[in-house]
Amino acid sequence: MDIVQLLTPDRVIFGLRAADKTQLLQELTRRASEYVNIPQKTILEGLLIREKLGSTGLGQGFALPHARIEGLKAMFGMFVKLSRPISFEAIDGNPVDFVFLLLIPVASESDHVTALAAISRRIRDPDCAARLRKVENAAALYELLTSNDGKPC
Repeated sequence: MDIVQLLTPDRVIFGLRAADKTQLLQELTRRASEYVNIPQKTILEGLLIREKLGSTGLGQGFALPHARIEGLKAMFGMFVKLSRPISFEAIDGNPVDFVFLLLIPVASESDHVTALAAISRRIRDPDCAARLRKVENAAALYELLTSNDGKPC
């Protein structure tokens, strides 16, 4: 699976401000709710249940909050570059500045595993992460994330 199947240019956010993990998840679910027409509370509860199993802060400044959501018809992605890094209880203890929200339909079989791997592989690549951190706007972030030009990102 390719990131371009999960993301549209309008779902890439540059410079989002959040004081902490809770505020970030609330803002992401508020925005996602508008796209998928599912109550924010439903999405937030799904993400918080998943976070209780273990942080989705994967290290190297990257978090991949994700959850299965009842009523969701297709996988939904949103990418955020934060204005400043925040604590996300990441496995390496470092704050995160990149967040990819992935919402998964309950009925999804194994597509979500492929999606999680594709997202993680691309964004956790050190060359890709360095390039993403130099970008100055959402359009350039989207271009880097979805390009297939043989570059790491």
